[in-house]
Amino acid sequence: MNPEIGSLLNQALEALRNSNLEAAELYLKQVLSLEPNNPDALRFLGVVAAQRAQYENAKAYFLATIQAAPEYAVAHSNLGNVYTKLRQFDQALGAYEEAARLDPQDAETWSNAGVVFFELKRFEEAIALYDKALAIDPNYAEVLCNKGNALDELKRYEEAIACYEQALSLNPTIDWAPGVWVYLKLKVSAWENLEGNIQVLLAKLAAGEKVSNPFPLLAMSDDPMIHRQASAIYAHYQFPANPALGSIAKHSKVEKIRIAYYSADFHNHATGYLLAELIELHDKNQFELIGISFGPSQSNEMRIRLEKSFNQFIDASAMSDIEIAQLSRNLKIDIAIDLKGFTQNCRTGIFAYRAAPIQVSYLGYPGTMSANYMDYLVADKTLIPQEFQKAYSEKIAYLPNSYQVNDRKRVISDKAFTREELGLPEQGFVFCSFNNNYKILPATFEGWMRILKAVDSSVLWLYEDNAAAAHHLRQEAEKRGVNSSRLVFAKNMPLAEHLARHRLADLFIDNFPCNAHTTASDALWAGLPVLTLMGNSFASRVAASLLNAIGLPELITNTQEEYEALAIALASNPEKLAALKQKLASNRLTTPLFDTPQFTKDLERAYVQMYERYQADQPLEHLFVE
Repeated sequence: MNPEIGSLLNQALEALRNSNLEAAELYLKQVLSLEPNNPDALRFLGVVAAQRAQYENAKAYFLATIQAAPEYAVAHSNLGNVYTKLRQFDQALGAYEEAARLDPQDAETWSNAGVVFFELKRFEEAIALYDKALAIDPNYAEVLCNKGNALDELKRYEEAIACYEQALSLNPTIDWAPGVWVYLKLKVSAWENLEGNIQVLLAKLAAGEKVSNPFPLLAMSDDPMIHRQASAIYAHYQFPANPALGSIAKHSKVEKIRIAYYSADFHNHATGYLLAELIELHDKNQFELIGISFGPSQSNEMRIRLEKSFNQFIDASAMSDIEIAQLSRNLKIDIAIDLKGFTQNCRTGIFAYRAAPIQVSYLGYPGTMSANYMDYLVADKTLIPQEFQKAYSEKIAYLPNSYQVNDRKRVISDKAFTREELGLPEQGFVFCSFNNNYKILPATFEGWMRILKAVDSSVLWLYEDNAAAAHHLRQEAEKRGVNSSRLVFAKNMPLAEHLARHRLADLFIDNFPCNAHTTASDALWAGLPVLTLMGNSFASRVAASLLNAIGLPELITNTQEEYEALAIALASNPEKLAALKQKLASNRLTTPLFDTPQFTKDLERAYVQMYERYQADQPLEHLFVE
């Protein structure tokens, strides 16, 4: 090799290690001026482009590399990575297959091929490829995390935890892994040293470390400033603003405001259940509505209903983030509504490219995204009092009642369950909480056990997501002097029947700091009062928002002591509880929470305010719909 070329390549590599992409690019182009088809320079330029999320440019460089050096295995693997980013999964697998043929001992290639199968929801096949990678390199921490993620999707939580523990023993600083590990342990209610683990996470988060994606922290902390910090770190590293599409030219004022809703959950999912009637009721004379789906293509009843409700429904599941952003620009979307935030199957990268001049976070994620490209967050005055606005990077679009939309068409089955067939005792008070297991923290559970001790013959009815969690919770009850038989676990069942079984419960007792969201509105819709403890974060104030909107503020408490005392008082006073249930029955269709037509008008007024400020070139500001 020409010594000058060798020196330039070494300098480029050093610049890449230091994330100095500009310097790396300069050195690499100097190499190409000396040797136009140098495969190393071409490949590293592809790496630079990929790190800038310029995936089409990266693809061109990797293809040029392969043309110059067809046996260059790493270039084929790099090409596969770019195809994966572009969601061209068949091409990605083809590239990885060729890379593995040329270098079957490259663990990274097998792992990356596994990622493709993970994206395709073919988790067993993903695990098989991760195992191939681990057979080559048993100490490959990132692959262990990938395998853990696939096991998590299969609800093989304890195996997933073991993978993460092995990964962290090999590399304690692996990006985002500590938070996932604690979150997995919460899913199975394995609480050993939980408080200590959470405190370690929070300390590292305060130091700016990449220890957790933001979502798990909603259940671990009630401090909205911590949530803002977690989102800021995550958005900065995972979804930075990307200028690849350039700025959006000013949209001229139109007769119909074009609004697009983006989600992976336009099917039988909590978001779909909440959203369906809103889309049906939107004023199609004032708004043109586009649904952009990047979730699985399904033919269930909810998917069909939603597809019919939009003016246009686009299955974008095969499209990359940049392609969806470009599509949105081509459609001249005025307001883009992200229904996912930082939740499972999110596609935040779409909004990082700036899909529309106005971008709004709504419904899916209970907190700030701390991303400078998200303009508004839809909320209400209960969720985000004005003194808490500093914990949110977005401007708040305040609705006059609860932020949460609901569907009045949700059917409650006529099936009359008996206590016996659902595993409940024939006599005794039934407390219930149908939240996911990860929301149950020891402090909340200890409160529940004190409540059970104070109310003779009472039981706690919980949702059983997995057998391991049920086992651990029974053990925790025994540790606190409560017979484990007083914990009853509800199996999964169709929504209409799930709503119907609420009739056998007496009081829904909420989680803290991550409240019931859809599960709370389910209970209220089914006629079951919800008792909540309100904190400081968005997630810990959701149930309070719902209760205020349905005219039951007396079920909102502010301390753990108040929460427990009220639960015990209601269980001990049948007349008072009966009066609450009667009030709920009277309020159910006369108060704002389930008044979907009025909610739709309120939300539309918020959209109009956003649009008019944009058209008038006014700066972003908090909005109030009165």
